[in-house]
Order: sequence, then C-alpha cells, then structure tokens
Amino acid sequence: MKNNFRGTVRRVDYGHYERSDEEFEAYRWCINNNIIIWPENKYSQKWKIEIKINGKSHLSPEEYGPVEIWVKIYEYYKYYFNKYKNGK
Repeated sequence: MKNNFRGTVRRVDYGHYERSDEEFEAYRWCINNNIIIWPENKYSQKWKIEIKINGKSHLSPEEYGPVEIWVKIYEYYKYYFNKYKNGK
C-alpha cells in the first residue's frame, strides 16, 4: 500500500516526569470517579490543561512547558482527590 502522506511528522516532547505514590493514588481515584485531566496541545511547545469532571470540560487559562505540565496535572489530581474523596 502506497503512503500518500507528504510532509514531516510532528513530534511533541512532553518531557519526563516520575509521579510519586501519593500522586498515583490521587490519579487512580480521580479516573475511577470520572475526573480526567490531560495536556491539551495544538502542536506547539506550550500546553493548557483540560479537566473533565462527569462529562463537563474545563480548559486552564495558563500555558505550561514540558515537565511543568505534568507537575501541574498531578497537582490538580491531588486537589480533586482531596476535595471530593470524602464526599463521594
């Protein structure tokens, strides 16, 4: 099969970040409770954070660079974990 794609493949460098056990616990709890947080990027080196809670999405006004984006995402996971864990 012939590939008719012309141009270069754009790769996005999100950086490398190793989450802590506490951050992973918050992440798992949020995913299991319909709170999903991810980096939103339009092929640039800056990202916004999108947060989806029970089907309703919110986009952060701030932009973040590589690695910084993951630190902030896990801060949000911990925030929502601490805010809603006892309420659900």
